[in-house]
Amino acid sequence: MYIIGAGPGDPDLLTVKARRLIESCDVIIYAGSLVNPEILKLARPGSEIHNSAELNINQIMDIIKDAYERGLDVARIHSGDPHIYGALKDQTSYLEALGIPYEVVPGVSVLTSAAASLGIELTMDGISQAVIIARGSLRIPVPDREQIRKLAEHGSTMVIFTGIHIIDSIVKDLIDGGYSPDTPVGVVYRSTWPDEIVIKGRLSNIATLVHERRIYRTALIIVGDVVDPKFVKHSKLYDPEYVHSFRGVKNGHDR
Repeated sequence: MYIIGAGPGDPDLLTVKARRLIESCDVIIYAGSLVNPEILKLARPGSEIHNSAELNINQIMDIIKDAYERGLDVARIHSGDPHIYGALKDQTSYLEALGIPYEVVPGVSVLTSAAASLGIELTMDGISQAVIIARGSLRIPVPDREQIRKLAEHGSTMVIFTGIHIIDSIVKDLIDGGYSPDTPVGVVYRSTWPDEIVIKGRLSNIATLVHERRIYRTALIIVGDVVDPKFVKHSKLYDPEYVHSFRGVKNGHDR
């Protein structure tokens, strides 16, 4: 059993290992519309393919158990990386209870592909040295200390999954938590897909921009000055005067 992160959408962003397993496994279970159909075309002829969007966890595990009993390899394909909001533990707990061995194959997360789409760096010296990953949801309970309003108090870069449908509420929470209405915001819809949409704005107008493009799902929100930095403080890492264990400095030149 392989739980595979298939990346944000572009088949070229599959890892070599993910591609090899998708091409070789006997049974494919993929995460519905979140997985690019082009990736499914890599499955070998004759493989069984199941859309997990139509299934509950018991039905998914029945398919896996049946395949295991028949000696077949299973590729469970997630979008992005299964370690970030991938309901990973839900599945591995079942597999462990059933005695089915598994391996998790990490994938490229939309966290980084969206940053690439926006042309930004999530951390920048003198601007933000931390990234907070959060989710927006009306249905899934979130501890009070992890509410977006509370997390906003840090003022660092924040990346918000599954919240585009409640963008107005999220903007209010971010401003109530301490971000200025002038804080830069980036929104990326279906990062790396052919129909990708990239929007840059401010907290004061991002909800309007999102509504104008009619984006209600499958988008990531990135908040913070890194989206549109007012200045760039160059990193110390490659500064000729910065000494570390691999590079000494003498008169401004590498030894």
